[in-house]
Amino acid sequence: MPSVVTPQRRSRESSFDDGDIQSAAANSTAKRARLNLNGDSTISSQVHIARNGYRSTGDDALQEETLRSRRTKAKHQPGSIVRVKLANFVTYTAVEFLPGPSLNMVIGPNGTGKSTLVCAICLGLGWGPQHLGRAKDISEFVKHGEQEATIEVELAADPSRHRRNPVIRCSIKRENNKSSFSIDGKPSNKKAVIELCKSFTIQIDNLCQFLPQDKVVEFAAMTPVELLRSTQRAVAPQEMLDMHEELKEHRQKQKSLQAKVQVDQDALENLESRQRAQAEDVQRMREREVIKQQVRFLEKSRPFPLYKEARNEYTVAKSRRKQASDELASLKSEVEPSLRAVNAKQAYQQQVDVATKTRRRVVQDAEKTADSIDRKLQSLHDRKGELEAEAEAEKNGGKESRKEVARLEQNIVRLKKQIEDQPPDLDISGYNERIREKQRAIDDASQKITDLKRKQEDIGYHGKEKNTRVQQARHDLASLESQVGQQESKLKAASIDTFRAWEWVKQHQDEFEKQVFGPPIVECSITDLRYVDQIETLFQRSQLLTITCQTKNDFKKLSSILHDRLHLSEVNTQHMEGTLENFPPPVDREQLGRFGLTGWALDYISGPEPVMAMLCATVRVHSTGVGDRDTNPQQFELLQNGPIENWVTKRSSYKITRRREYGPGASSTNVRDVRKAQVWTNQPVDIRAKRDLQENIEGWQSELAEMKKELGDAQAEIEQLRTTIRENQEEARSLQTEKAAKQKAMAEIRALPTKLAQQEERLASAQQSIAEIRQRLQAIASKQDELTHQRAQAAIDYASAVEILQTHHATLYESEIMLIEANSDLQTLVERNTSGKDLLAAKEAEVERFTRETQCCQEAAKKVLKNLQDVMANADEELDAFIRELPSEQTSEELESEIESEKARLELMHEGNDRGLIRDFEGREQRIKKLREGLEELWAELAEAEERVTGVRERWEPELDRLVGMISRSFGENMKEIGCAGEVGVAKEEDFENWSIKILVKFRESEPLTPLDSHRQSGGERAVSTIFYLMSLQSLTRSPFRVVDEINQGMDPRNERLVHRRMVGLACSSSSLTTNTSNNNHPHLTNGTNGHTNATANQSFDSVTVNGDDDGDNNDHNISYNDTQGDMEGGGGGSQYFLITPKLLPSLHYARGMRVLCIASGEHVPEKAEKLDFGGCVEMAKGLRGGRGIGGTVGTGVVAVR
Repeated sequence: MPSVVTPQRRSRESSFDDGDIQSAAANSTAKRARLNLNGDSTISSQVHIARNGYRSTGDDALQEETLRSRRTKAKHQPGSIVRVKLANFVTYTAVEFLPGPSLNMVIGPNGTGKSTLVCAICLGLGWGPQHLGRAKDISEFVKHGEQEATIEVELAADPSRHRRNPVIRCSIKRENNKSSFSIDGKPSNKKAVIELCKSFTIQIDNLCQFLPQDKVVEFAAMTPVELLRSTQRAVAPQEMLDMHEELKEHRQKQKSLQAKVQVDQDALENLESRQRAQAEDVQRMREREVIKQQVRFLEKSRPFPLYKEARNEYTVAKSRRKQASDELASLKSEVEPSLRAVNAKQAYQQQVDVATKTRRRVVQDAEKTADSIDRKLQSLHDRKGELEAEAEAEKNGGKESRKEVARLEQNIVRLKKQIEDQPPDLDISGYNERIREKQRAIDDASQKITDLKRKQEDIGYHGKEKNTRVQQARHDLASLESQVGQQESKLKAASIDTFRAWEWVKQHQDEFEKQVFGPPIVECSITDLRYVDQIETLFQRSQLLTITCQTKNDFKKLSSILHDRLHLSEVNTQHMEGTLENFPPPVDREQLGRFGLTGWALDYISGPEPVMAMLCATVRVHSTGVGDRDTNPQQFELLQNGPIENWVTKRSSYKITRRREYGPGASSTNVRDVRKAQVWTNQPVDIRAKRDLQENIEGWQSELAEMKKELGDAQAEIEQLRTTIRENQEEARSLQTEKAAKQKAMAEIRALPTKLAQQEERLASAQQSIAEIRQRLQAIASKQDELTHQRAQAAIDYASAVEILQTHHATLYESEIMLIEANSDLQTLVERNTSGKDLLAAKEAEVERFTRETQCCQEAAKKVLKNLQDVMANADEELDAFIRELPSEQTSEELESEIESEKARLELMHEGNDRGLIRDFEGREQRIKKLREGLEELWAELAEAEERVTGVRERWEPELDRLVGMISRSFGENMKEIGCAGEVGVAKEEDFENWSIKILVKFRESEPLTPLDSHRQSGGERAVSTIFYLMSLQSLTRSPFRVVDEINQGMDPRNERLVHRRMVGLACSSSSLTTNTSNNNHPHLTNGTNGHTNATANQSFDSVTVNGDDDGDNNDHNISYNDTQGDMEGGGGGSQYFLITPKLLPSLHYARGMRVLCIASGEHVPEKAEKLDFGGCVEMAKGLRGGRGIGGTVGTGVVAVR
């Protein structure tokens, strides 16, 4: 890595030999001679080196004046970066970058912080970390151990819009992974910052303008189509991008319309062909439809002749009814005298009948009245019995009350005597104390039983545990003698947590969606033990202990159970749904022989397919070759340059790591020794382990026998205690019974006064009841007297009612005799006029018959009329016209005959197979019509779309050709400068979305121009082409600055030197101010054998030093900015350029517009940055090389700590 050169360390640190120093001194003397004021070769002054080697004095004033007269201030373009200041960002605690307006070379070893500047530009201007290809979260850019990082970016102002340079400040907080922005000290947001950057045409998301280190591969993989879009974004106005997108959209719509037109055209032709093929069948079917319609119309016409016939029948019936009615009226007039006498006698008979019915109702009412009075007499008689029963019941109740009074009086006497003879008091406390003694004895015995049972439970638990251990030991002993058991024993020895997890999985396989497989230790085996050492060397311990799940749900479930329920921490689980088909080998098995390999590691491992697929994904056994002998140099070279990255031989294991971004040859090889196999080996049974298991089984069985004896002794003691408890319980119950009996007797004695009062109260109540009975008996006697009076009055009323009933019966009998006489007389008269009456009845029946006949004809006519009206209501114009043309004289029989005739014609015509033929034909005709109309609209839309495409293309394509032509000329000139050829064109396809940039290059005289891709050119040639393409955009660029990170990786020295010279020429464009360090007296900052250009002739230096320690690694860092302060004529050749690279070739082309930012780190960098003066180091280097050097002045550095 670069470090500052001091006089004391020159012989070890400097890369120049004595001849280089002498030549440099001679050149320096000649240069000073030309600058002498007197015009001779006399040195006007000397450079004095201070003892500390950091300062130089005695500069020539005239030389400084001459240098100042040749410098002019070069200004930054609007939007270019003037200053970048960082705090707590990535590895920096504090630093400030001051880039120049044109080419800025950022150099330094890997890991010193070059790409940190690129990250700061991207994030500080509002873009996200996804454009860097590094960390996912923005908080990861905060320095380790800090909580907040700040980025401050100062952009060159646009004089037409800004009075001073805009300063964007970005603050990044680790805690919430958020960033905040401010513009010129005022709070703002990310959107406003990006809008400000876009107003300067800054495009961080365009790889043609901003190419960070981790995006180099992405840029190289960019398709020609993507390259065209990025190129337009970089050099074309937004209008061209919009037109390109518009063309793609119009072309897509045009293709869609063309597809629709083609589809509709094909459909139309198909439909028309089918119509022509079915026309004759349809004509025949239509004729048949006409006949069917004729039959249908005739059938619907049936009501019309039927109505006419029904109406005629009704008219005839109506005339017959009228004639019969007239005849009935004439007959009635003839028999009227004889009927008058019959009618008079009939009226008399009816009057008598009415009188008889009236008298009968009067008799019925009288009978009801008599019956009512009779029922009242019966009710009074019943009431008399009830009163007698009540009186008897009261008398009986009085007897019982008198008996109760006598009994109560005897009880009162007895209670008074008992009160006088009370027994002595009862000693309750004595009884209670004796009962408590018995209960305490019971409790003590119960507690002892509880303790003994707990002891039995403990013995039982430990016995089960010992028994389980015995069973497990016996199982382990049996397993130890089997192959599977040996592997599980190895698993248990390797990881007890994994062993327990696998044991649990085997017992709960039914709880998972698919089978869960155990670690490869137990699931897999080696098919050929000759390769067991090589195969086992490929595995790490965690891979041998991995449990494989086949579904995501099983993986989540098992992980949760192992950690949350079983609390097992050292268990590895893997989810694998793929099969071995997803892991093909990199080369065919037939080709392995030329590499000195016998097969793939997968070939020598046997196991379940999911486990094998897991091993392919993690260990890559499908792409790791296995050999039975070491590889020779030729085979090793083939393997190193071939597709196989991992292989193992008898003694060693090899792994090749390739970095494609540094070219196809950038690779490293890791070699390890093959270790002796420990897992998949057929070792004999472990005798010591077997003996230990047998001794454990004997010891545990002895302990089980002792536990069984202890259980028996405890059970015997429990039975004895239970007997004691039963005896004490019996004695306690006896005492309790005796105490209760005596307490009851005492309670009864204490209750005697209460009982005496109750008996006296009941005696008074009984005496009161006797008095109440006497009162109720008196009330009953009064009711009996009143009832006797009511019975007498009811008997008188009943006699009167019977007398009235007899009178009404006599008048009824008289009326009935008169009715019989009237009926007899009427019957005689009726018999005399029977013949006239029969004739009249016959005529009335005839009238009635004709009336019914007329009504039937009328109903039939109405029904036919209803059908006729229904037909007319539902008739269309054709049916209506058909009905109107029917013959008026046509009968229903004639109509039916015509219908049968038409049906016969219909049957003679063949019906055909497709009854829906006409319907399909007509529907197809409608679809043809719609398709023709739709095609006309589509043709119109297609013409309009083609017109839009042509209009936009006529504006966009010439401008694109012009831009690409300019890029091609610049690209060709760049390639020509290095002795190659190249051109850029536009590959024009039918679809505008497939238009692309086509880059053609030629690196050798004998070959033609060929497209740039990964198949034809090497990595270095592609890198040269890529950087030249980016440089070709320089003169057309719309971006104020560009960033390219490590683009020179993979170039050979010749191409790198040529590319660098061309880049300097384009970026600085002032060839008169450039010089070459190989022909001039230039100081160098060196590292090992590679000299890095760090100063230029005839210029003054600015120095910025950054000092600090990167996260405790004791490596101090310094950044040195050595440039001309942008003071040159012409102000640079294009936009601002940042070229980041970890190394440069010595003696590269240099121009005064360049600014070199050299990041140095190492043990000799002082801890305090202010002690380091790069300007002084440069002056010291000048003195060591034999003279005053170039006479530059040394500026004061800005100190930053990290």
